[in-house]
Amino acid sequence: MSLYIKELTEKNNIEVTSHFFENGLDALEGLKEHKGNPGKLPDLILLDINMPIMNGWQFLEEYRKIKKDLIKNTVIYLISSSNNIVDINRAKEYQEEVKDYFMKPVSMEDITRIFLN
Repeated sequence: MSLYIKELTEKNNIEVTSHFFENGLDALEGLKEHKGNPGKLPDLILLDINMPIMNGWQFLEEYRKIKKDLIKNTVIYLISSSNNIVDINRAKEYQEEVKDYFMKPVSMEDITRIFLN
């Protein structure tokens, strides 16, 4: 979780335990490693589209392949600096996996919608 989001959650007394992955491949490997342990799987993922090694779209394609093996359903939110209609429409192709699409910078209202709903 970015420092900005961490500050927003702390400032507003939203308790969050977070794990940060530098890229989509590391995040995917973390999910695979703990696929049978619900206590180690995340409740939600804040997924950036632009990441090194494996971007958000590639992550979602691979996630689709493994989600049936995960013992816990995880909610995914896309977080992006892109207001490109192509990206917004592409996110809709992942309606089963992606709950919502948020633009950077993420606002306190966005954080509330993500963590308290």
